[in-house]
Amino acid sequence: MSSQSVQPAPATPLIVENQAPRSKSQRRLFLSLSSRLLVLTVGFVLLAEAAVFAPTMGRFRLDYLRERIATAHLVMTALETLPQQIDPNVGDRLLSQGGMLGMTVESPNAGTLSLGSDAQARNPLYYDLRDDRFWTLIADSFLAMLREGETVIAVTDVSPTNANVVVEVVLAERPLREAMWDYAGRIFILSIVISVTVAGLVYGALQWLAVRPLHRLTEAMTGFQESPEDPERVIVPALRHDEVGVAEQALAEMQRELRSALLQKARLAGMGTAVTKISHDLKNILATAVLESGRLEAVSDPKIKRLTAGMVEAVDRAATLAATTLRFAKEGLPTVRKQDIRLQSFLANIDVQSELKDYALHIEDGPDVVVDADPDLLRRVLDNLLRNSGEAGAANVSVSTRPNMGRVELHVSDDGPGLAPRAVENLFVPFAGSARAAGSGLGLPIARELMRAQGGDLQLAHTSRDGTCFIIYLPA
Repeated sequence: MSSQSVQPAPATPLIVENQAPRSKSQRRLFLSLSSRLLVLTVGFVLLAEAAVFAPTMGRFRLDYLRERIATAHLVMTALETLPQQIDPNVGDRLLSQGGMLGMTVESPNAGTLSLGSDAQARNPLYYDLRDDRFWTLIADSFLAMLREGETVIAVTDVSPTNANVVVEVVLAERPLREAMWDYAGRIFILSIVISVTVAGLVYGALQWLAVRPLHRLTEAMTGFQESPEDPERVIVPALRHDEVGVAEQALAEMQRELRSALLQKARLAGMGTAVTKISHDLKNILATAVLESGRLEAVSDPKIKRLTAGMVEAVDRAATLAATTLRFAKEGLPTVRKQDIRLQSFLANIDVQSELKDYALHIEDGPDVVVDADPDLLRRVLDNLLRNSGEAGAANVSVSTRPNMGRVELHVSDDGPGLAPRAVENLFVPFAGSARAAGSGLGLPIARELMRAQGGDLQLAHTSRDGTCFIIYLPA
């Protein structure tokens, strides 16, 4: 019989399957508002049940002991009617059926009667229910539940049927402890049932009244965020008149307005691109016109000079407007490099433009506060305001510093003729707020943009025939 060698089978690698990570939906369910509301509701109901549990156990122990007091008085009342002395065996049976080891009744009429004469020899723990208070009853009930061993207690109280009769009973604490634990178990099961039932009802109500509408609002906002131009992404408000209905109506109105603004912005962006190209070509054309008008100015004929004077001025204004429009269109948000600036020292070094030296600049003394701002951008804003005052015909311009509620105010005031009402209405609107015929209407909008980029602001304080005042707000 030939023997064949058996090759051992290759060892199969042990494959340990790692526990799959929680799916996104499971994590979302665990962290959802609904699940947290359910857990919190169960917890709060259990907390309320726990707050009720302590006085309930105190009341249960008190009723148990008073029931023994009433039984002892009833037994002694029945024994008083017997003509002969009671048999000790009968007394022991009465005590056993009443769950007592001994009893003593003190009555004004019958004196003191006792059963179970050896009860006091067991060194019981004494409790006088006549003096027990709310917190004492609760503490005694929990101590009774936690105590171990064969403890004997003596309880004294007045009879529930006669306030002049004082009854003392001696009994073993174990039956009381077992009854209390049994009652506590029933209370615990009932608390769990009540908690789950109330939590389910509250969960369903909140799910219907709040969670589902919030989920709908969330989906509407996220869907609109993905495609704000799509009119189908605008939420349709439900016919509700509560806070959820108001929120849905406000969201729908906001989405419609935002969608309209985005479409308008897209159209304006296209128009802006076209205007930029036109302005670029117009600038080149106007540059040629300026050169030609310069030649006309060189002509010595006074008639030609008189005819071309207005044309040269108009061409210069058109060229300036085209250059300003191109610069405004190409400039993006300003780059802010903030630093600590001692304001009074900074104002003392302001350079007035040479062509504007026909007015007096007054820097009023004030606290040399430190502000957090970009010095170059702040200087541009001040130059713009000073230039406007000079071009408006002001003879005096003053700059004062006033700290106010955690920020600093710069008041730039002049004694010029003031701004026209039409200019005030559109003062910070590009191309619309110029107070001069030759102005582009970009100076003040750009100045406000520069201030807001630094965390500040620019506002018109007042304007009248006596002068104009602008306020620059700076973070301290």
